Amino acid sequence: MNPNESKTESTPQAPASDTSPPEGQWSTGICGCFDDVTSCCVTCWCPCITFGRTAEIVDKGKISCFTAARNCFMLAYVFGIGACIYTCTYRAKLRAHYSLPPKPCGDCCVHYFCFYCALCQEHRELKNRGLDPEGGWVAAEANAKKLRGRTTAPPVPSPGMTR
Repeated sequence: MNPNESKTESTPQAPASDTSPPEGQWSTGICGCFDDVTSCCVTCWCPCITFGRTAEIVDKGKISCFTAARNCFMLAYVFGIGACIYTCTYRAKLRAHYSLPPKPCGDCCVHYFCFYCALCQEHRELKNRGLDPEGGWVAAEANAKKLRGRTTAPPVPSPGMTR
């Protein structure tokens, strides 16, 4: 090798199949609602559904989508108390699980001033990390196991011909 030539070394890169963002950083910003138009529309018209789906995943199935959505609806629309107090706790749990920073400000402030954007961002975060909030905890758990490569159930053979 000629001493005047610069030696370039390749740096190790993450595999192309791993699309989840690194720990400690949000995959999208708070105003990235149109990155996922479907969840943006659902959140616009039925924010309690988006929250319920996210809460079921964040709580790992301990609370159902229906129960979380009902609680959010009751606090927001029936009792007139801001649902942001209830929903911000799930943002805090999501941030703690993925070591995410409190951006752009604290969880309660984000949910109070940007309620719809916060719900969309949390929903996108779960999707971008390989979980399926629309499918509920069972689908998300299966997707998480696939991502980790630890599927424990054997494949189910297709039924063959019988005599």
